[in-house]
Amino acid sequence: MKILIAEDDEFSEILIRELLNNFAREMITVKSGSEAVDFCRNNPDTNLVLMDIRMPRMNGYEATKQIRLFNSKVIIVAQTAMTYNEEWEKAVDAGCNDLISKPFTKAVFEKLLEKHFKLVQI
Repeated sequence: MKILIAEDDEFSEILIRELLNNFAREMITVKSGSEAVDFCRNNPDTNLVLMDIRMPRMNGYEATKQIRLFNSKVIIVAQTAMTYNEEWEKAVDAGCNDLISKPFTKAVFEKLLEKHFKLVQI
């Protein structure tokens, strides 16, 4: 599985990488929404985007809208430290497939994979 992590906070990125290490054949990190858009445009084989909502230059909502203009199939999961209910409608309206609250656990991520990919890697 090819996973893009769009996350501007270095500590959060490290935690996410640790949790996802067994699930990805390739993990790439970008620091802004505009970098996420560029990466997805140049890598249409990306399976999953973990999109932080609050990033510099272009936020996660706008990045998701831009990605959806050329890729309707990639699974985009918004990551937020904000209240789930506050962000859910905004995330769906932007084109996200799901929303996950930070920090999340390995078990929560496994459920996310089961839901969207019908698999869990060992």
